[in-house]
Amino acid sequence: MSMIFFACVVRVRDGLPLSASTDFHFNQDFLECRKRLKALSSILAQYPSRGTAKGRDLSIHFLSSGDIACMAICSSNYPTIMAFCFLEELQWEFAASYDTTSISLASRPYAFLDFDNVIQKVKRHFNFSRGAQMKANREQIEEELKFQPPVQLKLEDTELMNGMSNGGHAGVHVEVVPTYRMEPVTPLGILSLVLNIMCGALNLIRGVHLAEYSFQEDHEGIGNVIAFFLPFLACVFQCYLYLFYSSARKVKTFVLFFSVCFCNLYLYGLRNLWQIAFHIGVASLSSYQILTRQLVEKQPDWGV
Repeated sequence: MSMIFFACVVRVRDGLPLSASTDFHFNQDFLECRKRLKALSSILAQYPSRGTAKGRDLSIHFLSSGDIACMAICSSNYPTIMAFCFLEELQWEFAASYDTTSISLASRPYAFLDFDNVIQKVKRHFNFSRGAQMKANREQIEEELKFQPPVQLKLEDTELMNGMSNGGHAGVHVEVVPTYRMEPVTPLGILSLVLNIMCGALNLIRGVHLAEYSFQEDHEGIGNVIAFFLPFLACVFQCYLYLFYSSARKVKTFVLFFSVCFCNLYLYGLRNLWQIAFHIGVASLSSYQILTRQLVEKQPDWGV
């Protein structure tokens, strides 16, 4: 029967199992395949990001992405494209559920065993939704596999797997950074970017002019120079945070906002109240836009 039997998520650097589907098959071939999957998981860092270990009845597929790798045991006649669609879906769900810090700090096997519920749900859809159309994601993966086919291994070749760690064969590891899609840019978001760029330019121009004067005549004005340059950098990073996904976005946003506020209050005297209010207002708008622009919720690639 063509289907997915088992799936797990492991940490790439040491093969630590983070989560796995709680499926129990007492078939000897399956148990042997589990052992080979465990051996393979400990040396994934030496392989490219995608790979397949083909056996007579069962096959192992793996997809490495950043700190984690998703692995699956499927029947050998299960379509390779479907297997990698399944693994990509698991990878996205896991990356959306757990941050890189908790993954890197995990010290015991199956630290995220609660993820099994997601694994089972996705596995059921891929196994039993026969009328499913993979649509854009399937076409994208099919195109990627044409240009970068998964590395092919022999499931029976245990000597290869065990010899890898001893320098018997050196593969090239290509790390794939997880891709996060943000919600579309809004007109108000574009306005905040334009105003932010304008405020950053004003801070840079005033800072450069003041620096020329301070270095020549007023050495005590260095603090004012710094107070102009810091908001300039804050404006640049606010634009970056709005346009691109970054971990700890909320913390970074508040740090940048309070930096702009503090520096503008420090510059009272060189700027009037209206100018200070304008710069703080633009920083507030930018912060609001950053915090409200979220990741796009990934739609399942299978039909129901």
